[in-house]
Amino acid sequence: MSSAKDQPTKLPFVVFLLALGTFLMCTTEFIVAGLLPEMSSDLGVSVAHAGLLITAFAVGMIVGSPTLAVATLRLPRRSTLVLALAVFALGHVIAALSSSFAIVLAARVLTALVTGAFWAVASVVATTAAGPANSSRALGVMMSGVGLATVVGVPLGSWVGQIVGWRGAFWALAVLSALSALVIGRFVPADEHRQAPSVRSELGALRTGRIWLLLLATALITGGYMAAFSYISPLLTERTGLPAGAVPLVLVGFGIGSLLGTNLGGRFGDRKPLAAFTTTAVAAGLVLLLLVPLSTSTLPTVILVVLLGMTGMAVPPIATSLAVRFASSAPTLAAALAVSAFNAGIALGSWVAGSALDSSLGATGPALVGTILVAVGLIPLMALAATHATRTDAAAEPHAGHGQDTPHETETHHAALPS
Repeated sequence: MSSAKDQPTKLPFVVFLLALGTFLMCTTEFIVAGLLPEMSSDLGVSVAHAGLLITAFAVGMIVGSPTLAVATLRLPRRSTLVLALAVFALGHVIAALSSSFAIVLAARVLTALVTGAFWAVASVVATTAAGPANSSRALGVMMSGVGLATVVGVPLGSWVGQIVGWRGAFWALAVLSALSALVIGRFVPADEHRQAPSVRSELGALRTGRIWLLLLATALITGGYMAAFSYISPLLTERTGLPAGAVPLVLVGFGIGSLLGTNLGGRFGDRKPLAAFTTTAVAAGLVLLLLVPLSTSTLPTVILVVLLGMTGMAVPPIATSLAVRFASSAPTLAAALAVSAFNAGIALGSWVAGSALDSSLGATGPALVGTILVAVGLIPLMALAATHATRTDAAAEPHAGHGQDTPHETETHHAALPS
């Protein structure tokens, strides 16, 4: 019989507020893909060379998340969020004012670095505000910004870019980010009484092998579904036979699936996170596998793309929540490493998928290698489930005659798979 504290409760307003930040930052990450022709022409480089603006952002996220998480440990979390958004806005201003590709590239790296810091700290703020019983659900809502960016932000930003140029789109993002910094500074609760952690204690909490198994599984499974998504346009046009003008509509379907996935993943991830992660990964693998034979038909392909968004984007809230639980004394760094794992998966998936696309596999290559990546990702996930169940069973015996568990052990029991 579940207790009252196990029942879903209304999430704090700050969780929805942080979703605004993730929306802006994901819009920035994805919008450049739709503006590459305009940016390459204006900056005097080839489209392929301009594509480095996308790669640089991913690399900046991978490096910036853990680096700035450690660098800002002693800052109040609210201050870190506001500072990240302010620098994010500044990066867009620098890019909008510059005619040098090198400076625009450096500005993209700068915005990526603070994006990683924002995601890491925002994840901790959201889970702390929502409480342990609703941490995955809170992250699901916060990460709804990813789906909103795909459905609303990127198409709208691309439209603005077509009308007033890519610089106009960057100016708009700068203004919105500055306004978000003011709003978040006003409404995010202060944490002045929080004991400032030491870098040594944060790093020490990462000695456990569980979190590295989790990060490996996260990177591989993320790489799997992003391998297919990164090259979904060639699949839709060359194999499914859709006109190029219909591709954005299918991508909107992916965004709608992402919105559903982040929220559903968050809800189910709170009660049985490892079971939810495993189920989601298996479902994503099946979707990718079905894309190979069924992508010659329009309706099945569109449905599978929506399901790919739903299953793939259910991973981030579950994985981030588990990372924070596994390294309970180092939540910010754990969340930052989860962000790095997602982006490492994106980089890995897009690179391998690009090679597969140029091979004899053709347009189905990305989906096929994506299926393989997800299958390989299930190996560390299964090892994690087995290890975690063993640890939980071993921890249960010493407490049989005691009145209560320690906070860390309570979180461990909450995150464990049932035997």
